[in-house]
Amino acid sequence: MILQLDIGNTRVKWRLTSGETVAEQGVLVRAAEGLLPSPAQAPDQVWISSVADADLEQELSARILDLWGSDPWFARTAAAACGVTNSYTEPSRMGVDRWLAMLAAWNAEKAPVCVVDAGSALTIDFVAASGEHRGGYILPGTDSMERALLHDTDRVRFGEAPRDRLEPGCSTAEAVFNGIQLSQAGAVATALERFGEDSALYFCGGNGALLQELVSCGGVVEPDLVLNGLALLAAEELAAQ
Repeated sequence: MILQLDIGNTRVKWRLTSGETVAEQGVLVRAAEGLLPSPAQAPDQVWISSVADADLEQELSARILDLWGSDPWFARTAAAACGVTNSYTEPSRMGVDRWLAMLAAWNAEKAPVCVVDAGSALTIDFVAASGEHRGGYILPGTDSMERALLHDTDRVRFGEAPRDRLEPGCSTAEAVFNGIQLSQAGAVATALERFGEDSALYFCGGNGALLQELVSCGGVVEPDLVLNGLALLAAEELAAQ
């Protein structure tokens, strides 16, 4: 059994697999529920995509060794892997979750792809048919935008309102939440119009399904895109050892 972990800034997605079969899966809230799930079956291996710092990774490794008796394998961003070539001069500076999502999407299509990850940040990345990363964008996510308005303005105060609309708001709360979604959807739509007309479109992240609906450009919502990329990279790298 293999435990696969996607450790983001606010959530931990996980699944326990046997071959291509998913035996268990779930989502943890980092602050409330920690970093590790409690699967019904003990894993033989643990594969991890993590945005956590080195100290936390070290603590996590020790905990996994104590719980299940094995050292975890951590995915790292590289200059090239699984048919995809990184555009960064310093590949390690690209977030591993972005990298893994691109690996998964491109390998699913073997054609031009656009990957939209709508989580703590909004990232938009383009990969050519050749597997070459054409570049991407990183924007604040919806929660970051809300916090910025509260922190940086004295008079913009708002309560709750629906967060799935694009029409002009008729209250401060509606104007804020609709404006945030407009900025997210508008960024994706503009990027696609200019650089991704021929690209297969993939959405992931906690806000991915809603953003796909708001953008109205079709595409595939794949919540496990990062985990899929993790599995691809692990298969390639561990087989080479």
